[in-house]
Amino acid sequence: MSNNTNSILSFMRAGVAGVALTIAASAFAPAQAADPRADLYAKFEKAVKGKTVAWVPVWVGVLEGEWTRVMKAHFDDYGIKMVMRDPNLKSDVQLQAVSTLINEKPDILIVQNPTTTLLARELKRAMESGIKVIQVNMASNQLTDAYVGADVPKLGRSIANEVIKACGGGKGSGKIAILQGEATAAYSFDMTKAAMEVFSKDPSIKVVSSQPTNWDANKAAEVTTNVLQQNPDLCGIMSVWGPQTAGAAQVVKNAGKQGQVKIFVASDGQPADCDMLEQGLFYKNLSYRADTQGEAIVNAVLTLLQDPRPAGSTQLAYYTTNYWVSSKADRQYCFTVPKE
Repeated sequence: MSNNTNSILSFMRAGVAGVALTIAASAFAPAQAADPRADLYAKFEKAVKGKTVAWVPVWVGVLEGEWTRVMKAHFDDYGIKMVMRDPNLKSDVQLQAVSTLINEKPDILIVQNPTTTLLARELKRAMESGIKVIQVNMASNQLTDAYVGADVPKLGRSIANEVIKACGGGKGSGKIAILQGEATAAYSFDMTKAAMEVFSKDPSIKVVSSQPTNWDANKAAEVTTNVLQQNPDLCGIMSVWGPQTAGAAQVVKNAGKQGQVKIFVASDGQPADCDMLEQGLFYKNLSYRADTQGEAIVNAVLTLLQDPRPAGSTQLAYYTTNYWVSSKADRQYCFTVPKE
C-alpha cells in the first residue's frame, strides 16, 4: 500500500474517532439552556411570589371595595399576600395604620389619601425604609413610586366644558353650583380648581356656590336646598363624585326642577351612578371605572416588584381613561358588582 493510501486511511480513522468522541461527550454534556419563555416566567415568579402588599384605603365603600376585589383576585393568583386596614373614614386611625404597617416592612404600600398632607411624611418614611409606595386616585403632596387614578384636572375641565354647552351662551340662567368633596383632598381640590379656570373664561357662566360636602349625600342635599332657595333659576350642578350627589338629585326632584337643573358628575363607575342617569336624576356622568383602575393598580404593583431599583427611584403614573355616560346605551362604562 502506498504512503498516500496509508495517510488517507489514517486521516479517516482519526475522523471516525473524533466523531465518536464528540458523540460520547455530548451524551454527558449539560442539557441545553431553558426555554426562554419558561425562563421569563421563572423570573416573574421569583420577583412576585411570596411578596406582601399592604393596602390602606380611606374606608371600604363601593369604590374601594371594587379596587380591593380586583387586587385580591390577581394577587391570590400570583402568590402575593395582601394585608388591608380599613380606617372607616377616621383620619387618625388611617395615619396610625400606615405607620404600623411601615414598621412591619411590606414590599409595597398602597394608600388612598384623604388629604394632601395627612400621610405625606409617612409615605416619605416608607420609601426611605425601602418600601415602594403607590397612591390611588387621591394623591398627597409627597410624590411616590407610582400614582394610579384619574387625571383629575382633566376631569374638571371636561365636565366644565359640558356644563358650558348646556348652560352657557344664553342657554338658561348660566348659574352653576359646584359640590366639592373634602376641600383639602387633592381629588376634590384639583378638579374644582380646573373647572373654575374653564368657567372663568366664559362670561355667561356664574358660579353661585362652590362648597364641600365631605363626600356625604346628606350634606350635599343640605347645600343644594340652600342654593335652590337663593337661586331658583339655577341651571346646573357639577359634583366631583357620584354617590354624594344622590342627595342633591333628590332635592332637585322634590323641588320639581328635574331636567331644568342639569346635574353633571365625575363618577368612579358605580352601578348606582348609571341608575341615577337612567332615571333622569343625573344629566351626564364622566366615568373612570373603578374596576379598570383596580387592574392598573395590579399592574403598578407587578412593575415595581420586578424593578430592581430601590424605593423612591421612580415616579410612574397610570392614568385611567374617562368615558361619558349619557344614556342607557353607555351602561358598559359602569362596572358590575359581582354577587357573593
